[in-house]
Amino acid sequence: MIQSVCVYCGSSARASEAYFHAARLTGRVLAERGHTLVYGGAHVGLMGALADTALALNGRVVGVIPRSLVDKEVAHKGLTEQHVVESMHVRKALMNELSDAFLALPGGFGTLDELFETLTWAQLQFHSKPVGLLNIDGYFDGLLAFARRAVDDGFIHPAHVEMIHVGTDPGELLDRMAGFIPPEAGKWWRQP
Repeated sequence: MIQSVCVYCGSSARASEAYFHAARLTGRVLAERGHTLVYGGAHVGLMGALADTALALNGRVVGVIPRSLVDKEVAHKGLTEQHVVESMHVRKALMNELSDAFLALPGGFGTLDELFETLTWAQLQFHSKPVGLLNIDGYFDGLLAFARRAVDDGFIHPAHVEMIHVGTDPGELLDRMAGFIPPEAGKWWRQP
């Protein structure tokens, strides 16, 4: 059962309005469903739009932010709960611990770093939680093509790519993620 959803997304204010709309819609869906939003704890970019929307609808929002970013004055000051941690490594581990599912919206290197670590942990069976991509305007098409190439070249088991839920509507995507059954394929598999 999904009670808390970790959302990875960009902190840039320069992103297109389509991405901001998706972030606000995701915040709305999470709040209306009673899911706790777990995210990177900032007030800027898509992260801020996501959190502000959920908070405006009385949603529970938990931030996890490294102290170095608090010092740069990007921490959101109005969250239900804000965890200030010492490093990005601790941040990712705590976000994983606090969440039942993971959803990536468009973002940059930080978003991709968090997404890939979460997928790697699933691949290594460190967790069995669902992972989704909100693929607005085809943002993740290139990443999905890369993953298929990695399967074709023998680096990723097909089941590990199939465990990534992809959609353009956050509500429908969360519904599919709720029925997730982890693959039985381990990281070290042999091709026939």
